[in-house]
Amino acid sequence: MITSVMTIRQQLIQNIEELPGEVLPELANFIHYLHFKSQFRKPPPAPVTSNNFLLAIAGLGSCEEDDLSERDEEILAKEINPLSGWTLKPEESQ
Repeated sequence: MITSVMTIRQQLIQNIEELPGEVLPELANFIHYLHFKSQFRKPPPAPVTSNNFLLAIAGLGSCEEDDLSERDEEILAKEINPLSGWTLKPEESQ
């Protein structure tokens, strides 16, 4: 792994040295973007085994909102038409 990373690094340096000077600002912008993007990269998930199965499925039903139970009535009021009841799409009840 280390050898391949060093080989790739050497190839990149050689390729950069061969680039014309006018494209270097674009290359610098792209490298800046890659640094930014790498900050948000998540580590690969651990393989599911019998030991960590429950941990693997723990977040399957997660939601960005912290507590939906506080808004349940508001959510249901938007989804249920008082005359026709619940429908898959709001336009079906009209």
